Amino acid sequence: MIFYAKSGKKIDVPDEEINKIALGLGVSFSEAVQIWLEDAEYEINEEQEALDASAKKVKVNHGAEEAKRGPKKGTPRNVKVSNEKKELFDTIVKNLDRCWGVSRENIKILKENKLIEVTFNDKTFKIDIIECRKMRK
Repeated sequence: MIFYAKSGKKIDVPDEEINKIALGLGVSFSEAVQIWLEDAEYEINEEQEALDASAKKVKVNHGAEEAKRGPKKGTPRNVKVSNEKKELFDTIVKNLDRCWGVSRENIKILKENKLIEVTFNDKTFKIDIIECRKMRK
């Protein structure tokens, strides 16, 4: 069906969409055509424009709840170091300078009971000690 908008523009409006709007909303045929023209933005609905303008003024802060209470604080990590791991770490550190070309000043302990860095012959090596625990049943 062909209609003319208020601007004088010729518009082809699909009949099945008009019938669907009229039946779905329970409005007359002319109101359904008007709704379709406004939805397709051929005509301007003053009330809808006012609602859109007021909605654009509202700023939504999606992180509002987190900003109010602050970031979540997790429980601190409790690292358990066994006596065997401490003994192994100390033994490795004490005996590294026995290696040819390694002196005490070239050995750095990056993490206690965990990570050692050794430099010799212009090369750097890291020794990471990881204790494997038994799986729980």
